[in-house]
Amino acid sequence: MRLSDSIESFIKTLLTEDSAEVELKRNELAEYFGCAPSQINYVLATRFSPDHGYLTESRRGGGGYIRIVRVVESGAQRLMYLVNERIGDSLTEEECGRLISQLADQKLVTEQEAALMASALSTRAMAIPIPDALKNAMRARMMKSMLMTIASRNRD
Repeated sequence: MRLSDSIESFIKTLLTEDSAEVELKRNELAEYFGCAPSQINYVLATRFSPDHGYLTESRRGGGGYIRIVRVVESGAQRLMYLVNERIGDSLTEEECGRLISQLADQKLVTEQEAALMASALSTRAMAIPIPDALKNAMRARMMKSMLMTIASRNRD
């Protein structure tokens, strides 16, 4: 397991069902994992962002800390946030893959749905003689349409 994965797993273990918030000291965490504090920053920025359903607050200095809060929202709200705020007018196949993985990890789509979505948005499915920019625009529209369908099914 890569160091980034280990750090992410450790933090997620601290964020249990009962506790949607955790406070950590960056230097202590870096010392525990035997890495530079910048590695902790990297994990926070890439795996605990609002797009992943987390808010992070950081205070530097001697009494500094990192507070990570899991944003509690319904599946439908999360999907509509992605449709309205996160997905723009263009998505590459790689961006679709990352987004689909996040949705599956967060249990917003089933593994079967994730596989179907990835297949429909793949390079193979888009093997038509049009410019890549147009293919990426089509991927974004298709992804939004899929998410809106799933959101309407998941209304809490």
